[in-house]
Amino acid sequence: MGLFEIFSKKKKETLDQGLEKTKENIFSRLTRAVAGKSSVDDDVLDQLEEILVTSDVGVDTTLKIIERIEKRVARDKYVGTDELTRILREEIAELLTENNSADMAEFTVPDSQKPYVIMVVGVNGVGKTTTIGKLAYQFKQNGLSVYLGAADTFRAAAVEQLDIWGKRVGVPVIKQKMGADPASVAFDTLSSAKANGADVVIIDTAGRLHNKVNLMNELTKIKNVMSKVVPGTPNEVLLVLDGSTGQNAFEQAKQFTAATEVTALAITKLDGTAKGGVVIGISDQFKIPVKYIGLGEGMEDLQVFRRKEFVDSLFGE
Repeated sequence: MGLFEIFSKKKKETLDQGLEKTKENIFSRLTRAVAGKSSVDDDVLDQLEEILVTSDVGVDTTLKIIERIEKRVARDKYVGTDELTRILREEIAELLTENNSADMAEFTVPDSQKPYVIMVVGVNGVGKTTTIGKLAYQFKQNGLSVYLGAADTFRAAAVEQLDIWGKRVGVPVIKQKMGADPASVAFDTLSSAKANGADVVIIDTAGRLHNKVNLMNELTKIKNVMSKVVPGTPNEVLLVLDGSTGQNAFEQAKQFTAATEVTALAITKLDGTAKGGVVIGISDQFKIPVKYIGLGEGMEDLQVFRRKEFVDSLFGE
C-alpha cells in the first residue's frame, strides 16, 4: 500500500469514527422503521421524516429529501426497504451538489492570489480559533507560508489561544494589545504578510457580537481596511459553526449571513454529537458550500468536506 493510500485510509477512518454517533442514531431507528416491511410505503417515509428532522437535518431540507424519495418510489413503482439507504445516499449527495457543496482541493489556494486572505467569523465557543490553528497547520503541511492575525481583540484569551497555536504550528501571529482596533490588526497582518511574500493570511475576528447590529459595521470596516492593503481581499469569509449545537447553528448562520457575505462554512465538533445531519440542512438552507468539517481534537482532524465520502460514511456504503 502506497503512502497516498495509507493517508486516504486514515482520513476515511477518521471520518467514519467522527460520524459514528450520528450514523448509529440514524441507522438504529431506520432499521426499526423498516422492520417487517418489504417496500418503502407511506409509513416508512413518515418515520424517515421524523428520523431526519430529529437528526437536525431541518424540517425544510427533510421535506425536500422525502419528496425526492417519493418521486423515486413513484417512478420505480416498487422500492424495497433494502434499497432505502442507497437512495438516501444518492439523493442527499445530489442535494449537496445543487447547494454548491462541490468537493474542494486539499488545503490549497489559487496561485493567482498572493496572499490569499481568509477572514474567519463565528461566535465564541464554536472552535473558531482551534479551526484557524488546524487550517494553518494543514496549509503549512502543503508547503504554504501562513500568517495569522489576532483581530479578536476583545478577549485576551482569544489572542493568547491564537498565539499558542501559532507557536505550535510554527507560523507568525500578528497581534496588538487588548482592546486594540481589530481593523488595525488586520492592516498590520496583511502588510507584514505581503512584505514577506506569504501565501495565506487567516484573520480571526470577534465572536461576541453575533446578535448585535454593529457586527456588520465592524466586519465591513475590517474588510475595507484589508482591501486597501491587498485589493480584492478578503478572498474568503469562513463561518465556523459548532455542529453539536444543532438548530442553534442554523440561527448563528442566519445572523452571520445577514451581517456579512459568508462564502464558505466550517462545521466543527461532529465527532461528539448525533446531530451530524446539521451539515446537510445548513448547506441546503443557506446555499453556502461546506468547505471543512471538524472530527476531533487532533491537528489533522480538520478535513476538507467531500460530499460523497460524507454521505457514504453517514448512511453506510
